[in-house]
Amino acid sequence: MANMILDRLNGLLAPCVEAMGYELADLELKRERRGQVLRLFIDQDAGIGLDDCERVSGQVSALLDVEDPIPGYYNLEVSSPGLDRKLAKPEHFDRFAGRRIHVRMRSQHLGRRNFGGTLLAREGDVIELDVHDGTGKVQLNLEDIFVARLAPDIRFED
Repeated sequence: MANMILDRLNGLLAPCVEAMGYELADLELKRERRGQVLRLFIDQDAGIGLDDCERVSGQVSALLDVEDPIPGYYNLEVSSPGLDRKLAKPEHFDRFAGRRIHVRMRSQHLGRRNFGGTLLAREGDVIELDVHDGTGKVQLNLEDIFVARLAPDIRFED
């Protein structure tokens, strides 16, 4: 049921967000202590600011009021994907090739579930990762990945 709602939301909201010049990088619908929360993560080459989030929130809110795809009460939140953004679409793996990522698998792969390293490439439904712990290069199937995130390279200067 939840996947059907997410698929419907994605099909409804992605064209609206894209028509405004943004990418709908990801969305999630979660039940939290304060009730249901629909989170949209938007992106664009120039980055995302508060004005962008407000603009998208207004348009999406109006569309959701008309279409009413979510049963019950919920809060809408719109934000940027952040420095440790989730890689949610195959195109994200293409876009961030050469960057450090952390991957958590759905089940064990090569005797483990967590991998960290440099994303080398995506070929179809498989990514190649150069793991930084000396394991070397591994290939991971996108369908087996529970979550993949950028590992931000934060450096502080004295």
